[in-house]
Amino acid sequence: MSGSEGTFCLVLHSHLPWLPHHGRWPVGEEWLYQSWAHSYLPVLDLVRRFADEGRRDVLTLGVTPVLAAQLDDPYCLRAFHDWLGDWRLRAEHAATLWRGDGVLRSLAAEEHRAATTALTDFETRWRHGFSPILRSYVDSGTIELLGGPLTHPFQPLLDPRVRSFALRGGLADTAQRIGSRPAGIWAPECGYAPGMETAYAAEGVERFLVDGPALHGDTSAAHTVGQSDVVCFGRDLEVTYRVWSPKAGYPGHANYRDFHTWAHEVGLKPSRVTGQQVEPADKAPYEPALAAGTLRTHVADFVDTVVARLRSLKARHGRESLVVAAYDTELFGHWWHEGPAWLEGILRALPEAGVRVTTLRGALDAGHLGAPVDLPASSWGSGKDWRVWDGEQVADMVTANSALQQRLLGVAGRAGQRDAMRDQAVSEALLALSSDWAFMVTKDSAADYARRRALAHTERFDELAGLLGREDPAATARLAELRAQDSPFGHLDARDLYFP
Repeated sequence: MSGSEGTFCLVLHSHLPWLPHHGRWPVGEEWLYQSWAHSYLPVLDLVRRFADEGRRDVLTLGVTPVLAAQLDDPYCLRAFHDWLGDWRLRAEHAATLWRGDGVLRSLAAEEHRAATTALTDFETRWRHGFSPILRSYVDSGTIELLGGPLTHPFQPLLDPRVRSFALRGGLADTAQRIGSRPAGIWAPECGYAPGMETAYAAEGVERFLVDGPALHGDTSAAHTVGQSDVVCFGRDLEVTYRVWSPKAGYPGHANYRDFHTWAHEVGLKPSRVTGQQVEPADKAPYEPALAAGTLRTHVADFVDTVVARLRSLKARHGRESLVVAAYDTELFGHWWHEGPAWLEGILRALPEAGVRVTTLRGALDAGHLGAPVDLPASSWGSGKDWRVWDGEQVADMVTANSALQQRLLGVAGRAGQRDAMRDQAVSEALLALSSDWAFMVTKDSAADYARRRALAHTERFDELAGLLGREDPAATARLAELRAQDSPFGHLDARDLYFP
């Protein structure tokens, strides 16, 4: 150990379900393009700046295969380029519409600058998609990359054969995109069932995340799980919840930009939070200078929180300890406008405060490995159990998904000639099994859209299963139509799902 205050790991989990060709506004492709513009572009630009400085092991970045597929997809790349141009046009329109209001006019000018910067960044660095950019930062050691199963299913509810297929396919997909398999994964929703570590070990997974309560709050070190050599890291909720919790956090401060309030005539967000109970029409205009001052306060507060936590853990355990703070990447920029600037602030300020900032890999290299543990069934959702994905509100979806998996296993192909119809059927089934749909229903967030998506992919699976073996023009045309809409994983081979 170095004699520093201790070790801090920032882990970001980047994920959206498959959205192309499935609606635009308010849920659908717009969700992808907003997250891309306001989270993925600035976060990757932040990583680029650290890479240019020669920094290594700055943060751990999880990227789900289904998100990577969208950020590499030619259709999405073209459509996002159009979206960025439209953003700049909306800002120009706002400048005209708001020319009589100095505060709003300045906001429109700032939006125009941001849109122009994003367009330039996209046109110069993203012309060949996301994976070449990501690969450069993995190869340079600036970040540690976490992978995951293909379409982000809630693994504890999967048949073990489907679970293994989805994880193996996801790791292979990441390897194809960046040239190497990640050693760690972000288990979707941090979902865990006892014994899953054995399957992880079989697929070469060396480490994964769980939520703090799964370790009974003892997140000061990583732990091997059960009798395996697979290591789990737990989110430190005392620190993580300082930023974002089910009830409070920095993004809700009155001076920050309000996520929910739109000026629909220009498609921009002109207001600050102002107050949690203030109606949208009564919210004050957003002022960047006010937000910047608050941001500096929250950077300092977070650094103080991490240092205090590390000191208390050291006093308790008699050794340097570890703090892991983990969040959805989309929080930073998409949900919390000021989030990317906050990230850069803490990643620069923590080392100055004597804290080792590193990746999960770096934390193990620094010796933060405790005794083996047996983990309970858990997740990072409400109650820290499975209720979000296996509760009463989604009982019908759970039943439908269980039946779908059995039908899926029934169409798995034996070794022999590859079958495009079978491959597409398996893709549709995996898209139906995305954890997002149950989450959205349980949380009543675009629940109708989520139910429609799950049902649509299930019905498409059944339709394709019924077309297996047919080579007539109608069947071929239908296959081509569905592949044009939903084909995130060209390498997916249904034969890999067959178990003799």
